[in-house]
Amino acid sequence: MSTLDDVLHFKNEKSRTISAENKTGEPGRAAMATGKLGPQRKGSADISLDQGETVTLADIQGPGEIRHMWFTVTDKTTKGSFVLRDLVLRMYWDNEENPSVEVPLGDFFCNGFASRCLVNSVPIVVNPFGGMNSYFKMPFNHHAKITITNEHPGFIKHFFYTINYVEKPQEDPELLYFHAFWNREDPVKKGRDYTLIDGVQGQGYYVGTYMAICALQRYWWGEGEFKFYLDDDEQFPTVTSTGAEDYFGGAWAFQKQEYGQLPQTYTYSTAFQGYPFHETQDHTRDLFSAGKPDPNSVHACGNDGLPQHGLYRWHLSDPIAFSNRLKVTFQDIGNDDIGLYERSDDISTVAYWYQTEPHSPFRPFLARADRLPR
Repeated sequence: MSTLDDVLHFKNEKSRTISAENKTGEPGRAAMATGKLGPQRKGSADISLDQGETVTLADIQGPGEIRHMWFTVTDKTTKGSFVLRDLVLRMYWDNEENPSVEVPLGDFFCNGFASRCLVNSVPIVVNPFGGMNSYFKMPFNHHAKITITNEHPGFIKHFFYTINYVEKPQEDPELLYFHAFWNREDPVKKGRDYTLIDGVQGQGYYVGTYMAICALQRYWWGEGEFKFYLDDDEQFPTVTSTGAEDYFGGAWAFQKQEYGQLPQTYTYSTAFQGYPFHETQDHTRDLFSAGKPDPNSVHACGNDGLPQHGLYRWHLSDPIAFSNRLKVTFQDIGNDDIGLYERSDDISTVAYWYQTEPHSPFRPFLARADRLPR
């Protein structure tokens, strides 16, 4: 957490920016495009994405380090309301064939369920109305490639992006590379732990969790523990939590409970822990008028939905170290008036970590039909 100290000593770095106006980051070539106001007057602020198209947003020769990324895009089209789940973000370091990052765009920025929410944390910030920012440092020695794939049923007319990075004077032989993996189980099998990641081999640090859980059963859903199996752990983990809301920094089901009154649920967004999204209405069922959302009209079947919860926990000040192996799981356990019970909810997660390369390939990415609500 030395961000404020990073500017006290010059490191011979060179600042660069990639955007729709300078797709290569070449120095002295930004803001050159011609627009309605003439040359060099905001001529190319965005790109479009055809259905099924993959676009390379960044193709950078190293050594270097990505310091900030900003994206924004509509969350709905006339073809559907799942744009933030239909756009898939991938990142490749040092000419690897298998991506180190493979996550739906919204989920990467803690906006699961293809629904927007504001996030005010250290590495991930989402501002009104859909300005998605990442401040994770992403270093590389030889090459960095970032792509976006449009798996939405329709054409995306406007996709905006900015990627800020530095060129470094020399390689780092002890580099740890940024990784992020998205997973989903719908539903989780009762009595079996949900797996966030498994098969991670090498040295590194686990630095964050995002969870989007849709409660498919009644009552309190967050009694389960997170388990971190490190190195030689087999049956039992080394690091664990005391419950879901405890892991995300809250307590007592995030609710204010007073006798004779219905409990009130509180959301929050802080530097390292947050519960920014709680919703019981499904706004993906909103209808459209002339291609735009109509806030006064809902689907004929209504927009009532199952409770949805989005939560994050960053381990940046307390990273979880592993020397050769890492596995992370979560127990889907609830609590009612009788006591604890096994649950079977719809859970999606993003695991964020740094490790040495090469990494083990991720299991096959879920097809679009398996990523979206049923």
